[in-house]
Amino acid sequence: MTKLRPTLLVLALAAASLPAAEPPRDVEWRTHGGDAGHRQYSPLAQIDRTNVGRLTVAWTYHAGGVDPGNRSQIQCQPIVVGSVLYATSAALTVFALDAATGRELWTFDPFAAGAQPSSLGVNRGVTYWEDGDDRRILVTAGHTLYALDARSGRPIPTFGRGGAVSLLEGLGRDVSSLYVLSNTPGAIYKDLLILGTRVSEGPGASAPGHVRAYGVRSGALAWVFHTIPHPGEPGHETWPEDAWTRVGGANAWSGISVDEARGLVFLPTGSAAFDFWGGNRKGANLYANCVLVLDAATGRRVWHYQLVHHDLWDRDLPAAPVLVTVTHEGKRVDAVAQVTKTGHTFLLERETGRPLFAVEERPVPASLLRGEAAWPTQPVPLKPPPFARQALTEALLTARTPAAHAAVRKRFRGVRSGRPFIPPSKEGTVIFPGFDGGAEWGGAAFDEETGLLYVNANEMPWILTMVDIARGPAPNTTAAQGRLVYRQNCAACHGLTRRGDPQGQYPGLVGLAQKRSRADVSRIIAQGKGVMPSFGMLSEGRRAALVAYLFGDATQPPAPGGDPPDLTVPFTHTGYNRFLDPDGFPAVKPPWGTLTAIDLGAGTIAWTTPLGDVPAARGALTHPTGSENYGGVIATAGGLLFVGATKDEKFRAFDKATGALLWETGLPAGGYASPSTYSVGGRQFVVIAAGGGKMGTKSGDTYVAFALPAR
Repeated sequence: MTKLRPTLLVLALAAASLPAAEPPRDVEWRTHGGDAGHRQYSPLAQIDRTNVGRLTVAWTYHAGGVDPGNRSQIQCQPIVVGSVLYATSAALTVFALDAATGRELWTFDPFAAGAQPSSLGVNRGVTYWEDGDDRRILVTAGHTLYALDARSGRPIPTFGRGGAVSLLEGLGRDVSSLYVLSNTPGAIYKDLLILGTRVSEGPGASAPGHVRAYGVRSGALAWVFHTIPHPGEPGHETWPEDAWTRVGGANAWSGISVDEARGLVFLPTGSAAFDFWGGNRKGANLYANCVLVLDAATGRRVWHYQLVHHDLWDRDLPAAPVLVTVTHEGKRVDAVAQVTKTGHTFLLERETGRPLFAVEERPVPASLLRGEAAWPTQPVPLKPPPFARQALTEALLTARTPAAHAAVRKRFRGVRSGRPFIPPSKEGTVIFPGFDGGAEWGGAAFDEETGLLYVNANEMPWILTMVDIARGPAPNTTAAQGRLVYRQNCAACHGLTRRGDPQGQYPGLVGLAQKRSRADVSRIIAQGKGVMPSFGMLSEGRRAALVAYLFGDATQPPAPGGDPPDLTVPFTHTGYNRFLDPDGFPAVKPPWGTLTAIDLGAGTIAWTTPLGDVPAARGALTHPTGSENYGGVIATAGGLLFVGATKDEKFRAFDKATGALLWETGLPAGGYASPSTYSVGGRQFVVIAAGGGKMGTKSGDTYVAFALPAR
């Protein structure tokens, strides 16, 4: 027997006396946004700057539900609790997976019992709650909120009616025929689920965007905050007297954050309806376009800060407020950072809403549309600098080719541009950054160690052109009446000429009679289909007139008594039209998409880099063009930023200190969702949904998880 040397013997005996090493602790991604403050940050560092280039696919999961004809999408950010991943498919099936292997544990189809899967919208995630052995997944599909047993996926019968609650109830008026759903998961505060909604913002009828809290155990409504204030409530004076009975919107659709220690919930609200003409809602319109802070237990308003007064540009607050702690003027300050579609970052003290950096109310032009009263000023923070360019000028027009430049210059000279907040107009107003930002629903990530906020942004110009709904001769046929109904409710997506949009996001309706029956079209109008909302608020007469117009019944006389459309809002618009050159590339010089690091304490830009690439558009450029992008960025303690989002259908990792690109890989479809990262059994994973379907790209159904090679 070989003898150990004394020193080695002592070490061996000491090691034998130590307790067995504990297995690595799993690190979760328990909520949408990573934590209650929506920081999108993970302490994981197994994957770092030195080894990220070795990432490989660990598992894939095909969720199904692809509908190529309707450009289906998956925008869901998965959550991971323990070793289980929860997410949704394009068809809003909920599923649970083994987070280490991607093995399916259960699925729940909200439409399996025969419910009509109409007006689905998209889903950006689910919410988890537990109390002892009671573990629940809360998720919305269509206009229904479900509570599921987290172990089995079965509805919990004691919640609402057999596990479900209708979002059409509890809004203070009849919205049974209107568009109401919830894209983004709610937030948990103790035993409450606080939930916002998506509602129509078009010129037709719209539901109010009131915020509601539900008891997680029972589904009972606990409180409601009226984002369009009722008589006697603060803010009612910023609207016409009766606005609370008829105006819609002012909804919190994009994400919710909670300060659990203070018992505060932070809500970003959107614009009031109609979002491009507000002559019937004159005033500043509180609490639209606000960072709105409520007592999470009661729904009582604590403070608000309005970022756009009387919105005419669809400048919804597009992402959840991020709860941060920064060093400001030598002191540690708890604050909230709100990124915007305009490319600004508002940094507000968390308990009071006081801006940490000065905000200037800048004069803006008056509206030229009849009946409109644009607000005379708009707030602009002086720090940090904007993370997107602020105005499209002739000097910024594309120089990709001489022909492209000449074409966009000709169009540019016929529209209104050159500064922010030019009101909508009949000749056309450039919106830059566009309707989808600047920042969009993917939101920002915050690293408290560095004090940097990371945000991906679009730098795409769009053109907003307003038209009179009733322009032209008085309707003397059913089809002519239907033309007015179409202009009011359909033209914004499908175009005035019914040809859809150039990128195929909204299909053309010319030749509809060769594709669908009248009964099928009437049903889709009434119930919705895929991402198309229901227009159930249209009376039978108006729906019949619309079908007559779509099928070309040019001479059919109107029904006795008629059923003309309600023209309380006299304008619509020609659609959500990107300003593109003749070859389909953006009319502005690159970059078209960026990733930016913002030093919140100093109020400065630390770095910015193009995000994505369109090689076919580079020309003489030697660097990436950047691309339009949808989905958010996450940060890790390993020194990395992970982001998909880009039109080129890639997934990337950047150095969070410098913005240097460290790794990229192709995805089976565009990753238009925010990723998540977690560890199971000591192995770190990064997962993203590759659902595609935006910007003319193909649809997909795959969740892809990456990790370092197993040892």
